[in-house]
Amino acid sequence: MKKIAEIDSLADEAELLAIIRESFFERMPFNRILGIELLSLHHDQPELRFDMRPELVGNYIRNILHGGVISSVLDVIGGLVAFLGVQQKLKGKPVAEVMERFSRIGTIDLRIDYLRPGTGEWFLARGFPLRTGNKVAVTRMELFNDQHALIAVGTAAYTVS
Repeated sequence: MKKIAEIDSLADEAELLAIIRESFFERMPFNRILGIELLSLHHDQPELRFDMRPELVGNYIRNILHGGVISSVLDVIGGLVAFLGVQQKLKGKPVAEVMERFSRIGTIDLRIDYLRPGTGEWFLARGFPLRTGNKVAVTRMELFNDQHALIAVGTAAYTVS
């Protein structure tokens, strides 16, 4: 039988994950414009998906995804990875404390390597934690198209203190 504290902790974690979903994908207007859909909130490899739409095209002749969209989506998944790393470090802390830390996360450095033209019907972004410290988190990100071709990769650093 679970102790009351364990049940409260599980309830807090579920509440926190619901807040993450709302914060990243419902309350951030730019993320809504991109049409990002959360597929997985797994701490070691969260995943996002979005569909190609005319508003996201950078090269209208070739119907290729705009590089800024690629960069933005990779930054979103990297920031999510950073936040999930902070959440893991603060496991058991009140949701309000974790969310206060969330409000201070920001991109310090972002490097994107564009490997192929951004063609496809839809795209999948994955992120991986490289290191989550007390002040800085470093992440690795990948973007694939619907044919599973790797479109772009990125590395980013985020302030998390």
